[in-house]
Amino acid sequence: MSIQDSHNAMRARRAVRVRSKVRGTADRPRLSVFRSNRAVWAQVIDDGTGRTLASAGSVHVTEKGLSKKDQAAKVGELLAQRAKAAGVERVVFDRGPYLYHGRVRALADGARQAGLDF
Repeated sequence: MSIQDSHNAMRARRAVRVRSKVRGTADRPRLSVFRSNRAVWAQVIDDGTGRTLASAGSVHVTEKGLSKKDQAAKVGELLAQRAKAAGVERVVFDRGPYLYHGRVRALADGARQAGLDF
């Protein structure tokens, strides 16, 4: 087993562990985060119907020259605005296979500051 295989296995186990506990409903949908090397994406999902209610990504941030962490915070704020426009006030946070620090935490803090409750 190579180091990469081990890393991917641990990442998959972490995602399964988190997602087994987090479930979005109509009154409290799931805020799911995807983080790549270049961008960060987030969406608010109603798992009951399988619909995405709101989404945002760092490609939607219009300000230039921001660090990746600052971009993630702006994505959180933008997502919160779009979710509130869709009638969502409360969500459950799904960090997926990512640890809760850095860009994932910045996105969560930005969404909280913009008014999402989780």
